[in-house]
This record gives sequence, structure tokens and C-alpha cells, in this order.
Amino acid sequence: MDSENEKLILDGNAFYEIDLSCLRKKERESETDQVCACRQKNNRISKTAGKR
Repeated sequence: MDSENEKLILDGNAFYEIDLSCLRKKERESETDQVCACRQKNNRISKTAGKR
């Protein structure tokens, strides 16, 4: 087991092996999606603000 890329979790009778590199990648993708959604929202607001 590579201690930097994997984590073992014991939860009751369940045993999990977490791939931390995969988890980090998903977190980065999630952050990127959130930034894009925020930019799209701000873009819609700025376009509608001048239409009064």
C-alpha cells in the first residue's frame, strides 16, 4: 500500500481502501465545475442588468 495514494478505513465490519489520487482528481473537477457555474451565473446577471 502506498501511504500517499491510499487510505484504509475500518467502519464497523466494513473495510474500505480509498484511492486518494482519484479522490483528489474528483475534488479538483468539482471545484472547476463550481467556478464555471458561478461564471455562468454572473454572466447571465450582467447581461440582464443592462436591459431595464
